[in-house]
Amino acid sequence: MGVSAPAAVQAKLLELAECDLALARARRALSALPETLHIPTLEAAVDDIRGRKHDAMVEAESIRAELARAESDVQMVEARIQKDSDRLVHTASAKDAQGLEHELATLRTRRSDLEDIELAIMERLDDANGVLSARSEELATAEEALVSARARLTSDTATIEADVAAQSQARETLVGSLPEDLYSLYERQRGRYGVGASHLRAGVSSASGVALTESDLQNIRQASPDDVILCPDSNAILVRTGESGL
Repeated sequence: MGVSAPAAVQAKLLELAECDLALARARRALSALPETLHIPTLEAAVDDIRGRKHDAMVEAESIRAELARAESDVQMVEARIQKDSDRLVHTASAKDAQGLEHELATLRTRRSDLEDIELAIMERLDDANGVLSARSEELATAEEALVSARARLTSDTATIEADVAAQSQARETLVGSLPEDLYSLYERQRGRYGVGASHLRAGVSSASGVALTESDLQNIRQASPDDVILCPDSNAILVRTGESGL
Protein backbone atom coordinates (compact mmCIF):
# COMPACT_ATOMS: atom_id res chain seq x y z
CA MET A 1 0.00 0.00 0.00
CA GLY A 2 1.37 3.39 -1.04
CA VAL A 3 1.95 6.30 1.28
CA SER A 4 -0.64 9.05 1.24
CA ALA A 5 -0.97 12.43 2.93
CA PRO A 6 -2.95 15.63 2.38
CA ALA A 7 -1.45 17.97 -0.19
CA ALA A 8 -0.89 20.63 2.47
CA VAL A 9 1.09 18.13 4.54
CA GLN A 10 3.13 17.02 1.54
CA ALA A 11 3.92 20.69 0.85
CA LYS A 12 5.72 20.82 4.19
CA LEU A 13 8.31 18.48 2.70
CA LEU A 14 9.51 21.38 0.57
CA GLU A 15 10.23 23.36 3.73
CA LEU A 16 11.98 20.31 5.15
CA ALA A 17 14.06 19.93 2.01
CA GLU A 18 15.04 23.62 2.15
CA CYS A 19 15.95 23.18 5.79
CA ASP A 20 18.11 20.15 4.98
CA LEU A 21 19.76 22.05 2.13
CA ALA A 22 20.49 25.00 4.45
CA LEU A 23 21.93 22.64 7.08
CA ALA A 24 24.15 20.95 4.50
CA ARG A 25 25.41 24.33 3.26
CA ALA A 26 26.09 25.52 6.80
CA ARG A 27 28.00 22.36 7.72
CA ARG A 28 30.08 22.56 4.53
CA ALA A 29 30.83 26.20 5.28
CA LEU A 30 31.79 25.28 8.83
CA SER A 31 34.24 22.58 7.73
CA ALA A 32 35.71 24.85 5.04
CA LEU A 33 36.20 27.88 7.31
CA PRO A 34 39.89 27.26 8.19
CA GLU A 35 40.80 26.99 4.50
CA THR A 36 38.55 29.92 3.59
CA LEU A 37 40.34 32.10 6.16
CA HIS A 38 43.74 30.76 5.00
CA ILE A 39 44.54 29.51 8.51
CA PRO A 40 46.56 26.46 7.40
CA THR A 41 48.59 28.69 5.06
CA LEU A 42 49.14 31.26 7.82
CA GLU A 43 50.18 28.56 10.29
CA ALA A 44 52.68 27.16 7.80
CA ALA A 45 54.04 30.67 7.16
CA VAL A 46 54.46 31.33 10.89
CA ASP A 47 56.29 28.02 11.35
CA ASP A 48 58.56 28.78 8.40
CA ILE A 49 59.40 32.29 9.64
CA ARG A 50 60.02 30.99 13.17
CA GLY A 51 62.48 28.51 11.73
CA ARG A 52 64.26 31.21 9.73
CA LYS A 53 64.29 33.52 12.75
CA HIS A 54 65.87 30.73 14.83
CA ASP A 55 68.53 30.25 12.15
CA ALA A 56 69.19 34.00 12.18
CA MET A 57 69.50 33.97 15.99
CA VAL A 58 71.97 31.06 15.85
CA GLU A 59 74.01 32.89 13.21
CA ALA A 60 74.06 36.12 15.22
CA GLU A 61 75.08 34.26 18.40
CA SER A 62 77.87 32.50 16.53
CA ILE A 63 79.20 35.81 15.22
CA ARG A 64 78.97 37.40 18.67
CA ALA A 65 81.02 34.54 20.08
CA GLU A 66 83.55 35.03 17.28
CA LEU A 67 83.66 38.75 18.06
CA ALA A 68 84.21 38.05 21.75
CA ARG A 69 87.19 35.84 20.87
CA ALA A 70 88.59 38.53 18.57
CA GLU A 71 88.20 41.18 21.28
CA SER A 72 89.93 38.88 23.75
CA ASP A 73 92.82 38.41 21.31
CA VAL A 74 93.16 42.18 20.89
CA GLN A 75 93.13 42.67 24.67
CA MET A 76 95.83 40.04 25.11
CA VAL A 77 98.05 41.71 22.50
CA GLU A 78 97.43 45.14 24.05
CA ALA A 79 98.34 43.77 27.46
CA ARG A 80 101.52 42.32 26.00
CA ILE A 81 102.33 45.67 24.31
CA GLN A 82 101.79 47.49 27.60
CA LYS A 83 104.02 45.01 29.43
CA ASP A 84 106.82 45.24 26.83
CA SER A 85 106.52 49.03 26.72
CA ASP A 86 106.99 49.16 30.50
CA ARG A 87 110.01 46.85 30.26
CA LEU A 88 111.49 49.00 27.49
CA VAL A 89 111.23 52.13 29.63
CA HIS A 90 113.03 50.47 32.52
CA THR A 91 115.66 48.36 30.76
CA ALA A 92 119.30 49.48 30.80
CA SER A 93 120.43 46.86 28.27
CA ALA A 94 120.73 48.00 24.65
CA LYS A 95 120.36 44.42 23.49
CA ASP A 96 117.18 43.92 25.52
CA ALA A 97 115.87 47.25 24.27
CA GLN A 98 116.47 46.24 20.67
CA GLY A 99 114.69 42.93 21.22
CA LEU A 100 111.77 44.63 22.93
CA GLU A 101 111.42 47.20 20.17
CA HIS A 102 111.34 44.45 17.56
CA GLU A 103 108.75 42.54 19.55
CA LEU A 104 106.66 45.67 20.02
CA ALA A 105 106.66 46.32 16.29
CA THR A 106 105.51 42.75 15.70
CA LEU A 107 102.81 43.08 18.37
CA ARG A 108 101.54 46.36 16.93
CA THR A 109 101.25 44.75 13.50
CA ARG A 110 99.45 41.83 15.08
CA ARG A 111 97.11 44.21 16.90
CA SER A 112 96.34 46.06 13.67
CA ASP A 113 95.55 42.79 11.93
CA LEU A 114 93.34 41.70 14.81
CA GLU A 115 91.51 45.03 14.84
CA ASP A 116 90.82 44.64 11.10
CA ILE A 117 89.45 41.17 11.78
CA GLU A 118 87.40 42.57 14.68
CA LEU A 119 85.97 45.29 12.44
CA ALA A 120 85.03 42.76 9.76
CA ILE A 121 83.30 40.59 12.36
CA MET A 122 81.41 43.62 13.70
CA GLU A 123 80.19 44.38 10.18
CA ARG A 124 79.02 40.80 9.79
CA LEU A 125 77.28 41.03 13.16
CA ASP A 126 75.49 44.20 12.06
CA ASP A 127 74.27 42.37 8.97
CA ALA A 128 73.19 39.35 11.03
CA ASN A 129 71.34 41.58 13.52
CA GLY A 130 69.62 43.27 10.59
CA VAL A 131 68.44 39.92 9.27
CA LEU A 132 67.29 38.90 12.76
CA SER A 133 65.38 42.16 13.17
CA ALA A 134 63.72 41.68 9.78
CA ARG A 135 62.74 38.11 10.69
CA SER A 136 61.32 39.32 14.02
CA GLU A 137 59.19 41.94 12.29
CA GLU A 138 58.10 39.42 9.66
CA LEU A 139 57.14 36.94 12.37
CA ALA A 140 55.22 39.56 14.33
CA THR A 141 53.23 40.46 11.21
CA ALA A 142 52.51 36.80 10.39
CA GLU A 143 51.51 35.98 13.97
CA GLU A 144 49.20 39.01 14.05
CA ALA A 145 47.55 37.83 10.83
CA LEU A 146 47.15 34.33 12.29
CA VAL A 147 45.65 35.64 15.55
CA SER A 148 43.23 37.78 13.54
CA ALA A 149 42.25 34.83 11.33
CA ARG A 150 41.70 32.59 14.36
CA ALA A 151 39.53 35.26 15.98
CA ARG A 152 37.53 35.50 12.76
CA LEU A 153 37.25 31.69 12.75
CA THR A 154 35.85 31.74 16.28
CA SER A 155 33.35 34.46 15.36
CA ASP A 156 32.26 32.90 12.06
CA THR A 157 32.04 29.45 13.65
CA ALA A 158 29.73 30.81 16.36
CA THR A 159 27.55 32.47 13.71
CA ILE A 160 27.27 29.34 11.59
CA GLU A 161 26.70 27.09 14.61
CA ALA A 162 23.88 29.40 15.71
CA ASP A 163 22.36 29.07 12.24
CA VAL A 164 22.74 25.27 12.40
CA ALA A 165 21.02 25.23 15.79
CA ALA A 166 18.14 27.37 14.49
CA GLN A 167 17.75 25.26 11.35
CA SER A 168 17.90 22.07 13.41
CA GLN A 169 15.16 23.37 15.70
CA ALA A 170 13.02 24.36 12.73
CA ARG A 171 13.60 20.94 11.19
CA GLU A 172 12.59 19.20 14.40
CA THR A 173 9.38 21.18 14.47
CA LEU A 174 8.64 20.30 10.85
CA VAL A 175 9.36 16.62 11.39
CA GLY A 176 7.02 16.60 14.36
CA SER A 177 4.18 17.80 12.14
CA LEU A 178 4.63 15.06 9.53
CA PRO A 179 3.13 11.59 9.49
CA GLU A 180 5.70 8.98 10.39
CA ASP A 181 5.37 7.01 7.14
CA LEU A 182 5.74 10.16 5.02
CA TYR A 183 8.81 11.28 6.91
CA SER A 184 10.32 7.79 6.73
CA LEU A 185 9.86 7.77 2.95
CA TYR A 186 11.39 11.24 2.69
CA GLU A 187 14.45 10.16 4.70
CA ARG A 188 14.81 6.94 2.72
CA GLN A 189 14.76 8.75 -0.61
CA ARG A 190 17.05 11.48 0.68
CA GLY A 191 19.52 8.88 1.95
CA ARG A 192 19.53 7.01 -1.35
CA TYR A 193 19.41 9.85 -3.86
CA GLY A 194 20.51 12.95 -1.97
CA VAL A 195 17.17 14.79 -2.17
CA GLY A 196 14.02 13.85 -0.27
CA ALA A 197 11.45 16.14 -1.87
CA SER A 198 11.15 17.90 -5.21
CA HIS A 199 8.81 20.72 -6.19
CA LEU A 200 6.95 20.16 -9.43
CA ARG A 201 6.83 23.66 -10.89
CA ALA A 202 5.51 24.33 -14.39
CA GLY A 203 6.03 20.67 -15.23
CA VAL A 204 9.69 20.71 -14.16
CA SER A 205 11.06 18.77 -11.20
CA SER A 206 13.17 21.11 -9.05
CA ALA A 207 15.38 18.26 -7.82
CA SER A 208 16.44 17.15 -11.30
CA GLY A 209 15.79 20.32 -13.28
CA VAL A 210 14.19 18.10 -15.92
CA ALA A 211 10.77 18.64 -17.47
CA LEU A 212 8.53 15.65 -16.99
CA THR A 213 7.20 13.91 -20.07
CA GLU A 214 3.60 14.35 -21.05
CA SER A 215 3.03 10.70 -20.17
CA ASP A 216 4.39 11.24 -16.66
CA LEU A 217 2.34 14.40 -16.23
CA GLN A 218 -0.77 12.56 -17.35
CA ASN A 219 -0.19 9.86 -14.75
CA ILE A 220 0.23 12.53 -12.08
CA ARG A 221 -3.01 14.25 -13.14
CA GLN A 222 -4.86 10.98 -12.73
CA ALA A 223 -3.48 10.42 -9.22
CA SER A 224 -5.31 11.56 -6.11
CA PRO A 225 -3.95 14.81 -4.55
CA ASP A 226 -3.26 12.77 -1.39
CA ASP A 227 -1.17 10.17 -3.22
CA VAL A 228 2.54 10.47 -2.53
CA ILE A 229 4.30 10.32 -5.90
CA LEU A 230 8.00 9.93 -6.63
CA CYS A 231 9.75 12.00 -9.26
CA PRO A 232 10.62 9.70 -12.19
CA ASP A 233 14.00 11.42 -12.63
CA SER A 234 15.27 12.25 -9.12
CA ASN A 235 13.29 9.64 -7.12
CA ALA A 236 12.47 12.37 -4.59
CA ILE A 237 8.90 12.80 -3.37
CA LEU A 238 7.26 14.97 -6.01
CA VAL A 239 5.30 17.73 -4.29
CA ARG A 240 2.45 19.23 -6.30
CA THR A 241 1.24 22.78 -5.72
CA GLY A 242 -0.70 25.41 -7.63
CA GLU A 243 2.53 26.14 -9.52
CA SER A 244 2.87 22.61 -10.86
CA GLY A 245 1.17 23.36 -14.18
CA LEU A 246 -1.10 20.38 -14.07
